[in-house]
Amino acid sequence: MLPLQDIKVLDVSQIMAGPYCTMVLADMGAEVIKVEKLNGGDDSRQMGPYVNGESTCFSQINRNKKSISLNLKDERARQIFYRLAADADVIVENYRPGVTQSLSIDYDTIKAINPGIVYCSISGYGQTGPYSHKGGFDLVAQGMTGLMSMTGEAGRRPLKTGIAVYDIGGGITAVYSILAAHIHKMKTGEGQHIDIAITECGLPWFTWEAAAYFSEGTVPGPTGWRHRVSAPYQAVKAEDGYLMLGCANQRTWERFCGDVLKRPTLMEDPRFLTNHDRGQHVDELEALLEELMAHQTVDEWLALCDTAGVPAGPINDFAQAMQDEHYLARGMVEEMDHPVIGKMKTIGFPSKFSRTPAQIRSAAPLFAQHTDEVLEQLGLSDEERDTLRAEGCIK
Repeated sequence: MLPLQDIKVLDVSQIMAGPYCTMVLADMGAEVIKVEKLNGGDDSRQMGPYVNGESTCFSQINRNKKSISLNLKDERARQIFYRLAADADVIVENYRPGVTQSLSIDYDTIKAINPGIVYCSISGYGQTGPYSHKGGFDLVAQGMTGLMSMTGEAGRRPLKTGIAVYDIGGGITAVYSILAAHIHKMKTGEGQHIDIAITECGLPWFTWEAAAYFSEGTVPGPTGWRHRVSAPYQAVKAEDGYLMLGCANQRTWERFCGDVLKRPTLMEDPRFLTNHDRGQHVDELEALLEELMAHQTVDEWLALCDTAGVPAGPINDFAQAMQDEHYLARGMVEEMDHPVIGKMKTIGFPSKFSRTPAQIRSAAPLFAQHTDEVLEQLGLSDEERDTLRAEGCIK
């Protein structure tokens, strides 16, 4: 039995933030019915690369779900949606604020049908506030929150992160918020509306930056390959490339000096006595370390660090990461059978449950693959479905 077994979710979201949220819920056992628009479905279905005509982008983020297609501008389709909503525990949507009201599938409408519904809205700027009417995307959020001003190197062009950190962060925020609201519902019977803004979800992650700004007024700038408050906690150059060195506290710095570099006198250098001192002289420290480390390879330094108990690691590209023996041993690369793509690999589950491990029960659905199945369960006959399909109400 999976932890969210018997939880029913209607997913009216697309692209990334909402679908990531509902995929995590599905991985943990929830029954997720993905409600897609008639004209092509989730927009990520039109994002390559493709295998046998199927989007691998869509397939990576929609496993363990069912797909139906409803024209929610049609009253008959809305009535079908209402019937599904009456029996649902959770609804996730990521329309621009106001759209669900225009479609009459907003929280207040659904609450009248199902008072216990947990209804999660994910949008760029949230349902309230002066920017709520604007569309919001991951890169816009990275710029607006200050993240891009902290990423990259001082004096250079602002840089985004390597992945859609706010879209995924919005999805993760939605997951734990939905679970908390569901626990409240279990205790009280009350449902509620959850308002998630992707331009807000990452702000609580800026812990060190907030500490400096709220206490001293320090505006954080880009730190490139270095940590903001610990040193040496950064990328350093060896003979054949770079490694990440994690001397994030005094003990690891001392082990690094004595057991790895064999230079215990570094611990006595007044510039490097404390973490604060090292941070104030990080340019000098980095130059010295790279001079000392220039005559051995990355692998040799990693072996020495490992023996000494000093956290360090390689700087992999994605292919190297996906082939790392540790990730493979812990199931972070999974394989599933897709009806069109065939055998395909996907990222595994980061949470390791001892009693209820997540599992891939089905590949991402084909567009509208389950429309007939779901509507038949609602009692719609073959003839009724054929009529609705012919009249552009369902796919």
